[in-house]
Amino acid sequence: MSTQNDSNRGLSIHYLILITVIVAAGLSQGLLLPVLSIFLEQMGVSSSVNGLNAAALYVGSFAMTLVAERTLGALGFKKLVSAGLVLVLVSVILFPLVPSVKVWFVLRLLVGIGDSAVHYAAQLWVLMVTPAEYRGRNLSLYGMSYGLGFSFGPLGIQLLKYGNAVPFIVLALLMLLVLVLVWAKLPDFRPERTEGEAQPPRRFRRSYALAWYALLPALLYGYMEAGINSNFPVYGLRTGMGESQIAFLLPFIGIGGLILQLPLGMLSDRFGRKNVLIACGLIGGAAFMAVPLAETATAGLVLLLCVAGGMVGSFFSLGLAYAADILPKALLPAANVVASFHFNIGSIAGPNIGGILMQYGWNGGVFVVMGLAFALFGAVGTAFRTSGGRSQEPL
Repeated sequence: MSTQNDSNRGLSIHYLILITVIVAAGLSQGLLLPVLSIFLEQMGVSSSVNGLNAAALYVGSFAMTLVAERTLGALGFKKLVSAGLVLVLVSVILFPLVPSVKVWFVLRLLVGIGDSAVHYAAQLWVLMVTPAEYRGRNLSLYGMSYGLGFSFGPLGIQLLKYGNAVPFIVLALLMLLVLVLVWAKLPDFRPERTEGEAQPPRRFRRSYALAWYALLPALLYGYMEAGINSNFPVYGLRTGMGESQIAFLLPFIGIGGLILQLPLGMLSDRFGRKNVLIACGLIGGAAFMAVPLAETATAGLVLLLCVAGGMVGSFFSLGLAYAADILPKALLPAANVVASFHFNIGSIAGPNIGGILMQYGWNGGVFVVMGLAFALFGAVGTAFRTSGGRSQEPL
């Protein structure tokens, strides 16, 4: 009994360290995006070049997903998390030392690679060490931790009054402390490999065949997150909202997600991941489609955005938890790569689809099409049946 308690305590400590890692990763992105944009604006850089510079982070993230599984197999979890943290740490130190648009593009690329490596390894680690009955709760806490870090990151702007390098110094010290914690306290191990699963294409095909429905939420989440952040300000201006009203309303998507992420994760542990995803897709989809009906009424928009964000804000973590329920353990690294691909594809598609709809005069189409996508996902879920995976036993 004592040995079992020691093992459970060890898992809890490791989980808390991984949560700390992901909060730091969220802080790095949440701080760097606005601070560097401010600097580039002050340097007289055009808004288009400013946006392109910011996009380098996502290019780096996408590039990392191409080699994430092989790199994890070669380095193991601890070394990949550590390497990602080192890459971000070095980049953060160099930003204030080399104030060049071209150099910053490269550094943002490296931050994207580092953050993606941290996310991939930490996320998969949580999946593999969490018993099935707590998977929804733990993945939801993981998602909330990143959201909290990302939300607090912009507060680093307040440090600029003490000097332009201060936000970077504070972030670098934080990343260094987290790196020391990871290296000193986390165990060093690698994901399982099984015979007959040696080729990545086969693992990807099997992941899709067994868990395609569980991997779709990452695509929809990326579509929603990038689409809302890029299109809502334009939608608001075109429908008669003021800038202050837009700035007030936009955070409620994230607020709804933070409020409901843990309760939905716990409900999925009790009533099943698929049932919760179906319900969230249908309710969230309906809320999105109703947004144009609220027009510019602040109270109505707050309610609808909170409900919509709350319902779909857990899609990425719940989808991964559902995939972990379905798939053999050896397929989880491949499934994590697929989820990352889906998220990136959705993040690219969301702003472009919304922009095209508004360009042709259908402003409300931003929310109607998004809502239909989530509602369709919910409807399709009633026909999805698992086969050939594994039961929901503890790992």
